[in-house]
Amino acid sequence: MKWIAIFCLMTTPLAAEGCPVAPDHKAALDQIIAQLKVSRGTTEAGRLSDQLWELWTDAPDAKAQRLLDRGMARRIQADYAGSRAVLDELVTYCPDYAEGYNQRAFSSYLQRDYAAALVDLDQALAIMPDHIAAMSGRGLTLMGLGRHDEAQAQLKAALTLNPWLSERALITEPIGIDI
Repeated sequence: MKWIAIFCLMTTPLAAEGCPVAPDHKAALDQIIAQLKVSRGTTEAGRLSDQLWELWTDAPDAKAQRLLDRGMARRIQADYAGSRAVLDELVTYCPDYAEGYNQRAFSSYLQRDYAAALVDLDQALAIMPDHIAAMSGRGLTLMGLGRHDEAQAQLKAALTLNPWLSERALITEPIGIDI
């Protein structure tokens, strides 16, 4: 009987315990980004940005949501190491969820661990290439690393998706975006 129980445990798929696929918000994200490109001011752009954040922070399941919320709460309390530890759990549990990496990168950035932030931002953007916050965060991180030409290019790319980003003040050369 003992061997049957062991066999059953060994052959039971573990996928049920893993992170499910993140909700597919691509169509909604694309629509909001299209609206951002033609928005008429900071108020409208702010409302649209809030909608992006609602979608980006919609975690794949309740466990992932708890981890994300807890990691973000610790960051808000300036517990950056604690935030990173919680977000480490999240990216281990949900390695295909872009926002886990983006939020962990933000905590790393605030600790001035730009190298770690850049790795996470690259992963977030590999999963979700049009993640405007990860794009602008990557630009700021590159600035922190002293890689100013790359930073300018990254910030300009983010501004093509949302010309109302506050980071536009960091652009050293005009990029042809009318605001």
